Amino acid sequence: LGVAALGDVTGGRALEGMRERMRGHPVGVQLLRERPILTAEQLDAPQLRLLPTGTLGREYVDFMDAHGFEVGGRPGVRFVDDEELAWVMLRYRQVHDFFHVITGLPPTVLGEVGLKAFEYVHTGLPSCALSAAVGPLRLPAAQRALLVGKLWPWALRSRGGGDLMCCWYERKLHVPVEEVREELGVEQAPQV
Repeated sequence: LGVAALGDVTGGRALEGMRERMRGHPVGVQLLRERPILTAEQLDAPQLRLLPTGTLGREYVDFMDAHGFEVGGRPGVRFVDDEELAWVMLRYRQVHDFFHVITGLPPTVLGEVGLKAFEYVHTGLPSCALSAAVGPLRLPAAQRALLVGKLWPWALRSRGGGDLMCCWYERKLHVPVEEVREELGVEQAPQV
């Protein structure tokens, strides 16, 4: 199984919890009702490049360009039978790169492991916990020390923030990233 499939088959209870939290939040209710899908057409890269530096959309497209990622390039959900829960998982995957932008973590092994710890705190997804627990085995000792000493404590501090799944990222592309962080109660990650 690939990483995405692992998330599908292990995510049942966590996805139910994510959905319940969304049902208790006005934006979450709206998202569950409309079930938007993030596509390359909707997240129009040439238009995003015209936004001012520092806005969510501009920082997002710069991040995607810098790392050779495709907008809308996340895998679909194959092993979640409940249609609404399958959409919750898809939404989580599709906004993952927005999490990179909001937290400031790079898509390196260290950055991804730190982000997975952050995502686990916010979603409870077992695949995030597994990545956060096993990923450090690939890190040199100095980076493991950064992870344990800085990134894991930062991820745990983020627990009291807003619900990252209850945000219309696609409607906040023109908003400064700092304002989105404040709205979501997210502290930027320590530099790694």
